[in-house]
Amino acid sequence: MAAEMALVKPISKFNTSIPKFGSSRCSKTRFLSVKMASTVAPPSKKKSQKQEIKESLLTPRFYTTDFDEMEQLFNTEINNKLNMGEFEALLQEFKTDFNQTHFVRNKEFKEAADKMQGPLRQIFVEFLERSCTAEFSGFLLYKELGRRLKKTNPVVAEIFSLMSRDEARHAGFLNKGLSDFNLALDLGFLTKARKYTFFKPKFIFYATYLSEKIGYWRYITIYRHLKENPEYQCYPIFKYFENWCQDENRHGDFFSALMKAQPQFLNDWKAKLWSRFFCLSVYVTMYLNDCQRSAFYEGIGLDTKQFDMHVIIETNRTTARIFPAVLDVENPEFKRKLDRMVEINTKLLAVGDTEDIPLVKNLKRIPLIAALANELLAAYLMKPIESGSVDFAEFEPQLVY
Repeated sequence: MAAEMALVKPISKFNTSIPKFGSSRCSKTRFLSVKMASTVAPPSKKKSQKQEIKESLLTPRFYTTDFDEMEQLFNTEINNKLNMGEFEALLQEFKTDFNQTHFVRNKEFKEAADKMQGPLRQIFVEFLERSCTAEFSGFLLYKELGRRLKKTNPVVAEIFSLMSRDEARHAGFLNKGLSDFNLALDLGFLTKARKYTFFKPKFIFYATYLSEKIGYWRYITIYRHLKENPEYQCYPIFKYFENWCQDENRHGDFFSALMKAQPQFLNDWKAKLWSRFFCLSVYVTMYLNDCQRSAFYEGIGLDTKQFDMHVIIETNRTTARIFPAVLDVENPEFKRKLDRMVEINTKLLAVGDTEDIPLVKNLKRIPLIAALANELLAAYLMKPIESGSVDFAEFEPQLVY
């Protein structure tokens, strides 16, 4: 689960100056066990440190759902019209496990980490932490769904279990990357200590489908960019994105099949409203998050806003194949609204950085939060694009590049 759905709230600020790569090695540090990390402070030479993440509504989160309802939705005795042929075809594709031997590290990882300096090093560590947390979140959700659906629908249950395999593989690979920076996420601690967000099954379908598809477009776009501009290849993990993103794509295709199996989630006016809501939430969350981390994208030679708009547009076009309505993200006004949200969010962050007492800070935030809510509502109320269809051609497994 490469990207997360969340509502909008400002989070910690980072240095956005464009970093430079250097060849000198960083001083050796002790290995840190990080339970929940955000910005990375220089480690103490005396003893290991444990850092905690600054939670916000933009932070990658863990999800749970109504498992009893999920069992009813995919109970083959209750829903005898489920297209099990499509699920069985998907199951065979997952069993093939195209990336079984893909995630193999080499000495380039540690060497690249040692050369990384300054703001880029700090924000790259945070990229690894957030990505690892998001992937591990997917692992936990998929694993539990695989366990709970085993009796009612073994085929769907096995697909969820195989997707949890993929997510665990991704999380482990990212966590191993953190070890190159003398850090590690305590995933066992995350499982117990992290707060879980409850979503009804249909909301899990909307949010997770978008998360997987937007993850695909992020990974493949970065991979293509760095293939054309190898001078920005600062860390070898990006070389793995071409195959990695196909896991995200397959996961998204599975959630598309799940929604097609439950047409009530796609064919009424409520589905249209919810589809637009989740599109807006995912797109805005990514845009605000990335604009706060422009140093990372500039460090790999990308213009943050151009990159995000490309990802949003491609994700929206893909999503339009299944969602009954999507946002008109190619309307120039949509980007203008996103940019105004970035400006407002920056002001909100600035308020948090002042020395004012909490009461004064909250009073200063009120008009800014109102302005942000107004932009969100205006973006949501823009004329949508009617889209989607549950009348698809027969399922044909394929790779999308």
